[in-house]
Amino acid sequence: MKNTTAMAEYEARHIETLRKGLAGCTVLLKKDGSFPLEKPCTLAAYGSGVRRTIRGGTGSGEVNSRYSVTVEEGLREAGFTLTGAEWHSGYEQAREKAHKAFLKQLKKDAKAAKQNFILFGMGKVMPEPEYALPLNAEGDAAIYVVSRISGEGNDRTPQKGDIKLTDSEVRDILALDKKFVRFMLVLNVGGVVDLTPVMSVRNILLLSQLGVETGCALADILLGKANPSGKLTTTWAAFEDYPEMPDFEDRNDTRYREGIYVGYRYFDAFGKKPLFPFGYGLSYTDFRMGAAAVEVNGTQITVRTDVENIGHTAGRQVVQVYLSKPAGKLDQPKQELCAFAKTRELAPAECETVSCSFDIAGMAAYDEGTSAYILEAGDYIVRVGADSADNTPAAVLHLGETVTVLQAKNVLGSVDFADMTAPAAPTARPAEVPVLELSPTAFATHTVEYDRAEEILPEVDALTKEEAALLLIGNFDPNAKGFASMVGSAGRRVCGAAGESCDKVKGFPSLIMADGPAGLRLAKEYFEDEKGIHAVGNAQLPDSIQDMLSGPMKLLMRLTGGGRKPKAGCEIKTQYCTAIPIGTALAQSFDPAFVEQCGDIVGGEMERFGVQLWLAPALNIHRSIRCGRNFEYYSEDPLVSGKIAAAMTRGVQAHKGCGTTIKHYAANNKEYNRNRNNSIVSERAMREIYLKGFCICVRESQPKAVMTSYNLLNGTHTAENRGLIEDILRAEYGYQGIVMTDWVTAMAGDSRSIHRDSQAQLVAAAGGDLFMPGNKGDYENLLQGIANGVVSLTQVKINATRVVKMARELTK
Repeated sequence: MKNTTAMAEYEARHIETLRKGLAGCTVLLKKDGSFPLEKPCTLAAYGSGVRRTIRGGTGSGEVNSRYSVTVEEGLREAGFTLTGAEWHSGYEQAREKAHKAFLKQLKKDAKAAKQNFILFGMGKVMPEPEYALPLNAEGDAAIYVVSRISGEGNDRTPQKGDIKLTDSEVRDILALDKKFVRFMLVLNVGGVVDLTPVMSVRNILLLSQLGVETGCALADILLGKANPSGKLTTTWAAFEDYPEMPDFEDRNDTRYREGIYVGYRYFDAFGKKPLFPFGYGLSYTDFRMGAAAVEVNGTQITVRTDVENIGHTAGRQVVQVYLSKPAGKLDQPKQELCAFAKTRELAPAECETVSCSFDIAGMAAYDEGTSAYILEAGDYIVRVGADSADNTPAAVLHLGETVTVLQAKNVLGSVDFADMTAPAAPTARPAEVPVLELSPTAFATHTVEYDRAEEILPEVDALTKEEAALLLIGNFDPNAKGFASMVGSAGRRVCGAAGESCDKVKGFPSLIMADGPAGLRLAKEYFEDEKGIHAVGNAQLPDSIQDMLSGPMKLLMRLTGGGRKPKAGCEIKTQYCTAIPIGTALAQSFDPAFVEQCGDIVGGEMERFGVQLWLAPALNIHRSIRCGRNFEYYSEDPLVSGKIAAAMTRGVQAHKGCGTTIKHYAANNKEYNRNRNNSIVSERAMREIYLKGFCICVRESQPKAVMTSYNLLNGTHTAENRGLIEDILRAEYGYQGIVMTDWVTAMAGDSRSIHRDSQAQLVAAAGGDLFMPGNKGDYENLLQGIANGVVSLTQVKINATRVVKMARELTK
């Protein structure tokens, strides 16, 4: 529970900013008018999430805040009297029994797989247990809070207690909905849960995972002090209705056979009805959207519509604009999101004219045959509405001839399958909407200049090959042995930081990097002695997994600098950081201004604690709801992903000496064997779905760094892929910052895989600037690569120049 008297001024200010915007990240999925409640009352509170409220996922997504408010604490603080204590006592007993069995089985499975237990168990989460407990608590209203957690290193499963509800949960939720006149199912989850068995429930709120104030946010919503205004950024459906991905769990190769038909693009094209469509979300109030007016100015399209609050409560609405493109040489989805805007808070009967605009050139499809982005001749239908299922045609944009927007080249390799294609959609022009002409001459054809002169600073050019190579490797300890040498010497200057760039070359500054993306991840308590800085106890370990510590886990924490006790008289210093909502929740706000405020919170704490690069935001696509790291990511849609990442970047980089690191570039859409798994994806799907968000973010906000992903792409590690890094990212997108690897560590990949880990010399040859976290072996590999011609010394110095320029920019 929070202790506001102990909080520093910056913490209180940051939390106040967050609290105001949290309801905008939540999604009201169903309502019957019985909420909000008029005042605090006696509330029967059931479900694991009441006491075990989850503020965010595990792994790099954790943040070490001073406190975290559970649902139970938030409701009590708001004045509610809670009943159901007997149920929670019984649940804890059932959970403890299940947890012991889970850890025992985990160790057995790791041994059978001949895998390191620590790495094998990373991100694995115990499914919710079954139980038989009486629902005898009384109250004026009731809630049931379903919680799910996932994390880095492992994926979710379509089993009961994970993606699916347990039999116990289904039984109790339905019983409570029948028993209480006012009942709400609350989803404290980071990803999709199959709600098929409980769709009859009258009130459902996707609370999500909102950081430190999650419990207080729910209290505000139940009492009507805040109104949910979020929209789904992922399609919620029965698990069996998502596209089949038969090799999702393949250790070696994962084929993206669905091509561009991801999320709502798939459901629309193949006529499958989800439980809740992309973009969907209700409010305590209701809105009416007027007829939309569409204007064309060259390639710029502007859509205006009036939004009126026709209910009895103040609230906000999101206007969504979709574009249906003509299918010709290339098949096309039924529609694609092309713009969105959120109203201000509208009082009852208040109206606002909302304007959305987009450049239609940015909606071009990629034709692998001509290596070009094209808009084919035909009718482009602009659709406006409240979500992907609830929208109507507003105008037809007619293009008389096919135009090429960008002449590129295919650089991502080939696949051994044909992408899925959709059934032909009706092509009839909608009646009673204006037809506006798009002039082909308004579109300029840009040709990419791939062979560009690269700068080498004179002072970098003067370095020896050994010195230049050092600048490309993380700040390793050349004398470290064993496990410490594999993970690098992270946090040598800021306790709990993920890593640093090299500080061994005299006269050149280095960069300090901290993890994310739900806030800055540092050790919250630390001390200094003659051996350096050390986290106090397990202060660097996330609270949410403290109870999962085993002997191997404790050993890991000790080997990586945790678990120390300070000597008598040592000053304990603090680095309390603010846990903001998970990535998916932020995107659900459809509110770049609020996301920018969250970036400002992170940037302020980076300045305070001396961190130059935040290893976030993460914007991989929600290809499958099974991905264990989806909670960190924004959406199944690249436009939402790119716009939200750009807003976060603007907020962080408004602070002097602070930069973001957008990740994971690219096609990291599952966690199983992520280091050595090969994503096999067509050039078109990569460019239209998996890379487009990165393009938007780079062009709108120029993040200081980009982190490549662990996986291979079409047989080549992304970190070793010059086409991804130099051709697309730098030449096509105009990226100007540095490119680093994810934290490549020995033993992290599945030893049974046919693919290897990425290697420093090949990363450098591809234009990768930093190999992180770095160890002596990586440095020696790079020197050997220079010696045998795998990478030129010129390329090494080009990369080193980029690192030096960025370090100078962020540390001056």
